[in-house]
Amino acid sequence: MNKKVLVTGGAGFIGSHTVEALIERGYSVRVFDNLNPQVHGAGAEKPAYLHADAEFILGDVRDRAALAKALAGMELVIHDAAEVGVGQSMYSIERYVSTNVHGTAVLWDILANDKHKVEKVLVASSMSLYGEGRYECSEHGKIAPSARPDEQLKQGDWQMRCPDCGEPVEPVPTDEAKPLDCTSVYAQSKKDQEVYSLMIGKAYKLPTVACRYFNCYGPRQSLNNPYTGAAAIFWSAIQNDKAPLIYEDGLQRRDFIHVKDLVRGKLFLLETPESDFGVFNIGTGKPTSILELAQTLIKMSGKDLKPNVIQKFRSGDIRDCFADVSKLGGLGFTSSISFEEGLCDLVAWGNLQQSVSNVENAHRDLVQKGLVV
Repeated sequence: MNKKVLVTGGAGFIGSHTVEALIERGYSVRVFDNLNPQVHGAGAEKPAYLHADAEFILGDVRDRAALAKALAGMELVIHDAAEVGVGQSMYSIERYVSTNVHGTAVLWDILANDKHKVEKVLVASSMSLYGEGRYECSEHGKIAPSARPDEQLKQGDWQMRCPDCGEPVEPVPTDEAKPLDCTSVYAQSKKDQEVYSLMIGKAYKLPTVACRYFNCYGPRQSLNNPYTGAAAIFWSAIQNDKAPLIYEDGLQRRDFIHVKDLVRGKLFLLETPESDFGVFNIGTGKPTSILELAQTLIKMSGKDLKPNVIQKFRSGDIRDCFADVSKLGGLGFTSSISFEEGLCDLVAWGNLQQSVSNVENAHRDLVQKGLVV
């Protein structure tokens, strides 16, 4: 391949792995990134891990002139730039909407009004826009319930229940057709990104794909950002001899996919014409509880720690959601890195890093704002 690709947010966790994989496949890559201090540290320069063959441009997706300059001559766009984090989005509202929604609007305004060579756009969407995942009720079959009632959560009853009969239900894989029910500002902003991108892409007959990332983890995920993924947050705490902090009872389930598998899935969609104008889950299809994640990482560390399960609810969180991967699988893609193998990779990298665990501060901020029940 000798296509020219722009990766917005390409210096970040998922973006940098995407850049690396593209270059290995023969693409010419340009990175556009604002080096967000929360991710990269104050006054950060281009990270050393970013592939040496990638062209780097420092800039913000909300800056039309800078983004237009970065788009010049590009044939493909992978739009990964975003503010990430459910909890923080519930009070940093302007920042999340501005970056995720307005930044995406700027991208599409350029593509709609300026001359360009772009042939396809991949936009990073998220499993968070589903809200709760799919469930199965023994009496009412497959259901797509809304968020658990506040009164139920105040009683410490974390189990998802059927809205019709009130009985406990079991989670099942969540497919792309499940109605969207956003429970956080972050989720809504990703939904808006996705809707605008597919709408405008179709209007201008510019092939566009929405990639709904599930819970990605792996090397280069910030160990200092208390609003990043659970695996990195837990490892940062463990590395600093602190117990991982877990909301509810820890039995809530997610779909953890290693960053290299997620990137393979993205590039598969990039190179597969049948994906055009589609929405695809990128996950493993295998549920893992938050408690199991923490316990596995503690075991790998060899430290005498126990998860701090606080039996409280964080606003914006859901109970269960893991991917139905049959749609992507039908085109020929499957993930290949096991949960244990992937965590070993994260730990091996994490042991070489210095981290500061800020999760207590983040939790305190949420409590002060009334976002923890």
